[in-house]
Amino acid sequence: MSKAFTRETEHDDDDEAPTLPPLPATRNYITPAGYASLRDELLALIDVERPRIVEIVHWAASNGDRSENGDYIYGKKRLREIDRRIRFLTQRLEIAQISDASVHHGGDQVFFGATVRYAGDDGVSHSVTILGVDEADSLLGQVSWISPIARTLLKSRVGDVLKLVSPQGVQEIEILAVDYPRPQPS
Repeated sequence: MSKAFTRETEHDDDDEAPTLPPLPATRNYITPAGYASLRDELLALIDVERPRIVEIVHWAASNGDRSENGDYIYGKKRLREIDRRIRFLTQRLEIAQISDASVHHGGDQVFFGATVRYAGDDGVSHSVTILGVDEADSLLGQVSWISPIARTLLKSRVGDVLKLVSPQGVQEIEILAVDYPRPQPS
């Protein structure tokens, strides 16, 4: 039998390197604002953008030879892109689970929607907001809830020292503050 198909049990080390927590079940958690943003994009595509492009394609098709008609060719391509995005947004919104982070306002434990300030080994303070996959923007300091940093931070509390596994290696981080948005008055 080939060595590739045998289980090695000779090297059971007690000093295993820390690993990331396992990936959670596939859910599409999203904040109410993120859901509204995706829904607005979907409605704009359906009600404004698609009808405008259909009108352009109809006009271009009425001009005759479609094989050399740039408006027609580009319009059909743009329609396919719009339809693809509409299907994608529809599927994402159907499986979305809206999670309002403001219910944790004032708490010190990290959950979905939290803005977490933490310090690394070097003492430099960083801040991230844990959001849904479809709404996170790393340029704004937002991370997806399934990212390595978010998976490390989730369910920890202010003052906890955690081991963050990153491409640069294992780094210790300390949670300095946890903030949530204020509840909206009804």
